[in-house]
Amino acid sequence: MASSDQRPIANPVQGGSDDSLGSMTPGKPMTMGQHVLDKGAEMMQSLKPVSQISQHACTFALYSHDPTRQIETHHYVHRLNKDFLQCAVYDSDCSHGRLIGVEYIVSDRILESLPPEEQKLWHSHAYEIKSGLWVNPRIPEMVGKPELENLAKTYGKFWCTWQVDRGDRLPTGAPALMVSPQPVNLGHVKPELVARRDAMYNIATEAISHLRLEIGEPEWINPQADYWKNHGKGFAVDIKSTEMLTRAPFP
Repeated sequence: MASSDQRPIANPVQGGSDDSLGSMTPGKPMTMGQHVLDKGAEMMQSLKPVSQISQHACTFALYSHDPTRQIETHHYVHRLNKDFLQCAVYDSDCSHGRLIGVEYIVSDRILESLPPEEQKLWHSHAYEIKSGLWVNPRIPEMVGKPELENLAKTYGKFWCTWQVDRGDRLPTGAPALMVSPQPVNLGHVKPELVARRDAMYNIATEAISHLRLEIGEPEWINPQADYWKNHGKGFAVDIKSTEMLTRAPFP
């Protein structure tokens, strides 16, 4: 089963409201006992990795094997250090938002240290930032500008594990590699997606892009990154059966 498999049959399209997102996922409603257990665990456990999430960013992503398929994404960002961020990616910012993937973000210095074959899986963020597509909802532009200047020089690798845009009610099939919007024909985000996001947060992407004119462009974007844009070829994951290693290799 490949990440580029055709749309499954008899699945509903993505919902929009908080309640509808939760009701789309198969399963019975939570019981009072489960709510009590969750609240008790929340009070008694540290949940340290999750509590380190410090930012919410809303942006868009395209499927590497089919850039015409585009989704709105909500990144919840945890910075491990100056050069590395890790993001839990959801399909909405509602309490019932579905975890649809993970994106790792690295500095240009780290990307340059990776093998060329690995660099092909990464995408640049410069256009995404400069164009106003990447926003931090409810954060004033002047407050977020220093972080945006840093992000414009970074690269991301985003694996989508739940293709909600095709109506998947569960995370089925292989993960799909995602890419960032780019200033080329297939890389432009559909206007209706941007308009819907702007209306939700009462913002104007075009106006934001004007405010970001002073954000510097990277001096150089690695030519192996954004591979689909430069070479016209995307990547799809294929799952196949293989022989298990039933014995540990001799040292």
